[in-house]
Amino acid sequence: MVEKNQTTKSISVENLGIRDAKVHYQLSSEELHNETISKGQGTEASSGALAVNTGEFTGRSPKDRFIVKDEITEDKVWWGNINLPFDSDKFDALYDKVVDYLSGKEIYVRDCYACAEKEYQLNIRVVNEYPWSNMFAYNMFLRPSESELESFDPEWTVVNAPGFMADAAVDGTRQHNFAILNFTRKIALIGGTGYTGEIKKGIFSALNFILPVYKNTLPMHCSANVGDDGETAIFFGLSGTGKTTLSADPNRKLIGDDEHGWTGENRVFNFEGGCYAKVINLSEENEPDIYRAIKPGAILENVIMNSKNEVDFSNTSITQNTRVSYPIYHIDNIQIPSIGENPKNIFFLTADAFGVLPPISKLTPGQAAYHFISGYTAKVAGTEEGIDEPMPNFSACFGAPFMPLHPTKYAEMLSAKMKEAGVNVWLVNTGWTGGPYGKGTRMKLKYTRAMITAALNNKLDDLPYRTHPIFGLKMPEQCPNVPDEVLNPKDTWAHKDAYDVKAKELAVSFNENFAKFAEHANPEILAGGPVIK
Repeated sequence: MVEKNQTTKSISVENLGIRDAKVHYQLSSEELHNETISKGQGTEASSGALAVNTGEFTGRSPKDRFIVKDEITEDKVWWGNINLPFDSDKFDALYDKVVDYLSGKEIYVRDCYACAEKEYQLNIRVVNEYPWSNMFAYNMFLRPSESELESFDPEWTVVNAPGFMADAAVDGTRQHNFAILNFTRKIALIGGTGYTGEIKKGIFSALNFILPVYKNTLPMHCSANVGDDGETAIFFGLSGTGKTTLSADPNRKLIGDDEHGWTGENRVFNFEGGCYAKVINLSEENEPDIYRAIKPGAILENVIMNSKNEVDFSNTSITQNTRVSYPIYHIDNIQIPSIGENPKNIFFLTADAFGVLPPISKLTPGQAAYHFISGYTAKVAGTEEGIDEPMPNFSACFGAPFMPLHPTKYAEMLSAKMKEAGVNVWLVNTGWTGGPYGKGTRMKLKYTRAMITAALNNKLDDLPYRTHPIFGLKMPEQCPNVPDEVLNPKDTWAHKDAYDVKAKELAVSFNENFAKFAEHANPEILAGGPVIK
């Protein structure tokens, strides 16, 4: 399925303050691909995908993400190291500078929307300096029909100018790049960075405020799929934990890859119209759906290619965060529309580099809330500058950088929905077994898939469980197609005493991290954490 230019409608952007610009409106994916190559901003890979380099920034810059502090946000946003306040007058002045910069230029404008459930639809106008950034917006947001475009009324605007550099001393930013949300003006303003992920994460951060505050709907940084029985599964997880890989199941229809809402009517809907997957060490054998989605219409970011323009997915010389963006219809087995009902299983994915957590365990409601607020995974050597050995990484609600409200707000909503829907919640360790990173081995993908399949098919319901002595997690003693010795992490270690030491160290990290949330957590949640005897 390849979508051509959808409309002959023309628009003006002077209402945004952009004057005398040459506006390319609603170009097709193919046209934007060709524009990028003709301008020397990208290369066509042997697969037919577009390959671009995002420049100085190959990932998000959390310290340069701001929210304008005003009457809407002042008393609702959880201000701190994650949600950094920005003065509204400074925003207005910086916005005027950016639109002056774009005035007289060739720009690319796209109307699109987020949220597959019509009642929650957010209409968006995206203004881009570069054609490949606009192609990213085509891939990642939902695409209106031609008839919908005729009466399209954008509610939010994204203004994206990678070539504009802020003057931190004058503009109020930390440095030359910035991503700022203004809920009063309904603008996401992005400059100084070519990393496309800032575009989608800006809008999704806005929705993570709008949906719980105004729509009684839980926003979730998760993937989701649905089985033939109509039951929906939800997969939470930070980058590198397997969220995209495990939700792309050939036996289940993919609802979405990264961002969803859970309504009061017990429906789960996708925010977006595409997938944005890591491609480090990608292979057709391990991740066939993602591998085959890399074709004309896809955008590869910061990959290395040989003289035949074949991608070397193992090459991380530019970044560990190599990515591909593609429209969701590049995946064969998708749910249309991107809505699921009857959520029955939730999986919290963690890549525990310490080899401590079980490969799968069943959580009580209190434990589920505790681990949701904790949002644990681990960083390993090489993933970030200065990291030479595994480090615990906690990101509240498995998406703290995108969550404007206090994490306990989202956790309370999740707990209520879990109890109302009667869902099972599972903690799944896709990380290390038999020892920590450097000594143990990564959990085999086939075992993780088998455990998730068993949980989805109710094959773990009537089996015997044992309880982890420190984390209190219920671990099944058996699982179809998984060796019994894999299921208890301590059994996989050659030195059992070393396991106990490492487990206590990790438990201390959990407790120290949770201390900042403790005063807002109820007794049930507090009891869900590890206990060190």
